[in-house]
Amino acid sequence: MTDTTVSASGVTLTEAAAAKAAALLAAEGRDDLALRIAVQPGGCSGLRYELSFDDRHLEGDLVDSYQGVSLVVDRMSAPYLGGATIDFLDTIEAQGFTIDNPNAGSSCACGDSFH
Repeated sequence: MTDTTVSASGVTLTEAAAAKAAALLAAEGRDDLALRIAVQPGGCSGLRYELSFDDRHLEGDLVDSYQGVSLVVDRMSAPYLGGATIDFLDTIEAQGFTIDNPNAGSSCACGDSFH
């Protein structure tokens, strides 16, 4: 795994994930968006992750900066995400952002939700 920095929110964003987010924002010509991770109800295991670019800043948001990219975690999701690591994989087997969350007691077969 690549080098990491631990945020005040308890979520770790690897250098690879920060670099990919920065590249996506640069390709869109946007410097007003933050990478937001949230936990939402849904999925076959009860909860699912939502990872998106967002221009909103809500009351209680926890915000950290990585290589010029803001990572935002809302206050309701923070307890579910403490200790989680967001990485970006670019291999022959897989490409995309991944979330490794030690708080997830179980996950579904598709990997989109957790309990």
